[in-house]
Amino acid sequence: MFVRLNDRVYLNTDRITRIKIDEVQDGIRIRFYEGAFQVAKSHKFATVEDAAKWISDNMK
Repeated sequence: MFVRLNDRVYLNTDRITRIKIDEVQDGIRIRFYEGAFQVAKSHKFATVEDAAKWISDNMK
């Protein structure tokens, strides 16, 4: 199954092994991993709760 990350990027959820909500200097982002390698990151979120809500709404 594919999930739309932004206007140009779709993620293959069958290959994603780990999702991490990361608080970085420029905001809160969701990082997607295949094994040990980061393959994508999301747009910035205002709060961790907003990022968790995006995950629950889009990653089923």
